[in-house]
Amino acid sequence: MKRARFTEEQIIGVLREHEAGAKAADLARKHGISEGTLYNWKAKFGGMDVSEAKRLRQLEDENAKLKKLLAEQMLDAAALRELLSKKW
Repeated sequence: MKRARFTEEQIIGVLREHEAGAKAADLARKHGISEGTLYNWKAKFGGMDVSEAKRLRQLEDENAKLKKLLAEQMLDAAALRELLSKKW
């Protein structure tokens, strides 16, 4: 998985600058991101506090781990069903 270059604090800071009236193109150039990234951040983190953004990231990580566990369990169950369905 790709490691994020920006922390939650930095992202919220950039969004606050945008809310203060800075133009998206100027902010994108200043911080080395694309305008699309800025708008994606705004959609995901808009109106959040830093603590809320950190909690969101923790929940997303936990959700990814749980999905991986579920997929592994389903794969194991399918393999066992297939093994038991064969006639000896």
